[in-house]
Amino acid sequence: MGGFCVSVQVLASPKVISLGCRLNIAESERIRGLLGESGDVVVINSCAVTAEAVRQTRQAIRRARRERPAARLLVTGCAAEVERAALAAMAEVDGLIPNAAKLDARAWNVPEKPAPLPSARTRAFIAVQNGCDHACTFCVIPQGRGASRSLPVAAVLAEVERHLDQGAAEVVLTGVDLTSWGHDLPGAPRLGVLVQAVLDAFPALRRLRLSSVDGVEIDPLLFDLLAGEERVMPHLHLSLQHGADLILKRMKRRHLRTDAVDLVARLKARRPGLAIGADLIAGFPTETPAHHADNRAIIADLAIAHGHIFPYSPRPGTPAARMPQLDKATIRARAAELRADVAREHAAFLQSLVGRPLAVLTERDGSGYSPEFARVALPASTPAGTIMTITPTRVTQGSLQ
Repeated sequence: MGGFCVSVQVLASPKVISLGCRLNIAESERIRGLLGESGDVVVINSCAVTAEAVRQTRQAIRRARRERPAARLLVTGCAAEVERAALAAMAEVDGLIPNAAKLDARAWNVPEKPAPLPSARTRAFIAVQNGCDHACTFCVIPQGRGASRSLPVAAVLAEVERHLDQGAAEVVLTGVDLTSWGHDLPGAPRLGVLVQAVLDAFPALRRLRLSSVDGVEIDPLLFDLLAGEERVMPHLHLSLQHGADLILKRMKRRHLRTDAVDLVARLKARRPGLAIGADLIAGFPTETPAHHADNRAIIADLAIAHGHIFPYSPRPGTPAARMPQLDKATIRARAAELRADVAREHAAFLQSLVGRPLAVLTERDGSGYSPEFARVALPASTPAGTIMTITPTRVTQGSLQ
C-alpha cells in the first residue's frame, strides 16, 4: 500500500475530512487546495491524540467508504504514522500519505503550484509551527509530527496576506506547540515577535487569535500583546492538562499549578474580560481522589469557560502506558464531573456577556463568535464573514441571543 495517489477518472470533487486539532484544520484546507480537481478522492486527515481519536478515525474511514464507494480513499495525519500498520490493513483504505509530506504536492501526484485557498471559512487557520521537542509521558504526537519546526516570519506574512485577500475576517495562528515557534530560526525569536509582525504588517486586520499555548513559554512581548492589544482576541487557551502538581510532574509537564494560576491572575489584572480555555486530562495513571479534586478545583480557580476534557487512554509506547492504570469506569466518571464543572463556568461566562455590546464575527451556520469566543445565535439570513455589533439579551441552549 503506497503513500501516493495514482491517476483516477474524474467522477466527483475531492473531499477532505479533518479530525482533531486546529492545526489539522489548517492543513486540511491546504490539502483541499492542492488536490484541486484531482477526481474522486477522499482524504482522512487523522488524529491520534487519544485511543478515542483513533477510533473516530477508523469510524470516519468506514463512513467515507460507504458514502463514496468508488473513491480512492487516502489517510494522512498523526494516526497514519503511529497506527500505520493497523490503518493500512483496513480494507477501506487505498493508501497512506506520510504526515510530514501531506503538504507536498508530489505526495498527492499533482502539479507543484500555489494551492488556491478555499472560501468555506470566515476564519483563517494558519499553521506557523509543527512538531514537538517535548516528551510528555502520555503523548504520541511527537511520533506523528516529528521535531519542532517553525515557519519563517516572511512565509507566515505571505500566508496571512493570501487569506486576507480571500476575505478572511479573523486569523488564527496554530501549531502543535505554538509557543515554541521560532526556537529553530536565526536568532531564536519568540512567538511575541511573530504576533507583533503580523499586526504591524496588516493594520487592517481586526482579529488575531491564538490556538492552544503553553503558559510557561509565553514571552514578555506576547504577554503584553495578550494583556493590552485589542486586535489580539481576549481568549487564551492553555495546554494545562491537570490541576495537581504530582500528576503534572508524572506527565513531565514543565509547569505547576501555581504557574497557571499566577499567569491568569496577572493577565486578568490587565485585561479583566479575558476568557480562559484549557485542555484537561481525566483519570491519568496514579490519579487519586485528591488529585482529581485538584483537577476539578482549577476549573473554578481559573474560571475555565472553554474546556476540552480528555478521558485518559493509554497510548502504546508512552511511559504513562506503563504506569498503574485506573479503571475505565472511574475515568469516565471523573471526565463527566470535569465536563459538568466546565459547563457551569461556561454558563456563568455567557451570562456575564448578556447586555454587553459584542463585536461578533458572523459564520455561515446562523451563528457568530465574540472576541471572547462566545457563540452568538444570529438570524439565518445574516451574511457570513462580517463583524457586527450585537447586544445579547439572554442565554439559550449554550448560545447568546
